[in-house]
Amino acid sequence: MAQIKLTYFDINGGRAEPVRMALFIAGVEYEDNRISFADFGSMREGFPLKAVPTLEVDGVLYTQCNAMARYSARLAGLYPTDAWQAFLCDEVMDVVEDASIALVKTFGLSGDELKLAREKLVEGPFTNFLNLFAKRLEAAGGKFFAGNQLSIADIKVFVWIRALGSGLLDHVPTDLINRVAPTLIDHMDRV
Repeated sequence: MAQIKLTYFDINGGRAEPVRMALFIAGVEYEDNRISFADFGSMREGFPLKAVPTLEVDGVLYTQCNAMARYSARLAGLYPTDAWQAFLCDEVMDVVEDASIALVKTFGLSGDELKLAREKLVEGPFTNFLNLFAKRLEAAGGKFFAGNQLSIADIKVFVWIRALGSGLLDHVPTDLINRVAPTLIDHMDRV
């Protein structure tokens, strides 16, 4: 078996969490290298795109969280083998990544600037993403996003929805999911 080391911030959530969960489900032993935000600044030059997460496999460092998620999902049997179901899975995963990118753009803001930026996210992109997820979930039968079974797409949405409703994101209402796409709460509970 390959030697695997996953490097990401010391948080439960974020872009590396679906990879952690899939590797756990797969029963794959790996090094969960959790770094502090303070240490990231001095370490970032050593990362391929100066960003985390990174996945080191047999001493070679790789990047791109969705590639890592698909790899770990294949190890766990959480990635569809059917081309169309894989497409559905990938679309959802990429939309979650779009949501993450939109949110990250607000990091470092404060005060009224943060409040306004987050309110715009809630009213626009986040509501649009939630509506799309609800529509895709319904089209797939209402339980899972692809192949009528748990996939890495479900895990990525679970991680994002959990963060969105956690109360940890200033100016993002904790009841947003219930107001916009309540079927995603049932989905989260199922995952």
